[in-house]
Amino acid sequence: MSETPAPASGPASRQDGGAGAAPGYDDITRDIADVPAVEVITTVAVHLMSAAAVNLGLAEEGEQHKDLDEARKLIQALAGLVTASATEISSFHAAPLRDGLKSLQLAFREASVVPDEPGQGPGEKFTGPVYA
Repeated sequence: MSETPAPASGPASRQDGGAGAAPGYDDITRDIADVPAVEVITTVAVHLMSAAAVNLGLAEEGEQHKDLDEARKLIQALAGLVTASATEISSFHAAPLRDGLKSLQLAFREASVVPDEPGQGPGEKFTGPVYA
């Protein structure tokens, strides 16, 4: 006589209709309380950088995704995050984020038909004027 396992509970089992021995939700996710703040901050920053780069047209087939208004918002948010968190995450983590931010700010300036005045570009109220 064979026993059938009880169906797994949680979101993972609902996605596959409960068939098979799907791992439980706790098995496939990390408890957010266990994630160090520096990791959360840098992960968010990388997501903002990636989204801004796509909206600047820097991805494959970039012109079809280019949206400078969206890129401006993302760069502004990134600048605020990097500036506010720099003292908390150490220069080891903050320096590459600052470099990436500056690259995006310069790419924005280059992509703009009418470039902003120095100090008026996205994020420059947090970082100060950005020059090449």
